[in-house]
Amino acid sequence: MTEDNPVKPKRTNNPQAMRSRILDVAAVLFQRQGYNATSMHDVVRGAATTGGALHHHFATKKALGLAVIAERVAPEVDATAIQPIATASSAAAGIRAVFNGVADTLERNRAVSGCPLNNLALELSLSDADFREAVNGVFDRWRSALSLRLHSDRPDMDASRAHDLATLVVASYSGAMAMAKASQSAEPLRACAVQLETLLR
Repeated sequence: MTEDNPVKPKRTNNPQAMRSRILDVAAVLFQRQGYNATSMHDVVRGAATTGGALHHHFATKKALGLAVIAERVAPEVDATAIQPIATASSAAAGIRAVFNGVADTLERNRAVSGCPLNNLALELSLSDADFREAVNGVFDRWRSALSLRLHSDRPDMDASRAHDLATLVVASYSGAMAMAKASQSAEPLRACAVQLETLLR
């Protein structure tokens, strides 16, 4: 390289990294301000990309929304609410740890923006069948995983009873998160943790 003929740095082109960044930004914006209130321009600006790049990966806002559910919200539910219970010493202990762990995080953040899955369910399920199916699919996987763990702890438990208890746990979490968002307090999560552990013990 000489001063007269400098070598220009190579431009890196990483479509997967760009797609991932767009999904990350969209997930945060949908959580913070809602799907309907978030424009594609908001996502372009937040991801520091171009409209062309965004539309290359996601032709429509709906495609982006469905991808956020499948690739960001569902894995978060798995990591936050399913795996910790699956690997705990018991379902009751795992449920207590999940509820109190989320409560701890909310208190550290000093803000409650709600459950991403719950927020999208409330906003989109009535307006679009594809969104309803995607959100309900995550809820179904969550309930099924809980039901299996409950039945593993208590093989004598009827499968329908395990499924109903799993529904109660998921509904308690979703409701507690909605109440926590309204009150900006983690107390509903801690109250549910105590009562669910007592019930399942």
